[in-house]
Amino acid sequence: MKYTCEITIDLPRERVVEIFDDSEKLPKWMPGLKRFEHLSGDPGQPGAKSRLVFEQRGGTREMIETVTRRDLPGVFAGTYETGSAWNQMVNRLSDDGPNRTRWAAENDFRFSGFMKFAGVLLRPLFPRQTMKFMRAFKEFAETSAGEPREPDSDRSSQLSA
Repeated sequence: MKYTCEITIDLPRERVVEIFDDSEKLPKWMPGLKRFEHLSGDPGQPGAKSRLVFEQRGGTREMIETVTRRDLPGVFAGTYETGSAWNQMVNRLSDDGPNRTRWAAENDFRFSGFMKFAGVLLRPLFPRQTMKFMRAFKEFAETSAGEPREPDSDRSSQLSA
């Protein structure tokens, strides 16, 4: 399942990258994230692995992030794996006018086991979850930068096959 979500953040790209690239800030804006643990490799660099622990419905869910590409300020990519799902996410950050940054998140999900079937049924939920994280980042970044908050300027998710 492939889809792309986009949002515009009312900050210069350099500031967005600074916030986006700070793993210590992740729990402050990523809903449900309780812990981010570096496991191996040079943190934030291609090949680095980290564990993300999320609290969900009274339990926890873990995923392993592997950084696959780091060409900041423009691109940051990684894979995210759980027992039954694999996701490659390519984040593209581009200037969108003075003091505005467009963030496009390209996702490619693949499932195994029961999730092969559940993924088909739950397909609409994945872009909504991605947009939830992107909106949370936008709000955190704009607020933490001391910038006045403007009306939501996100773009709707686009599904593609």
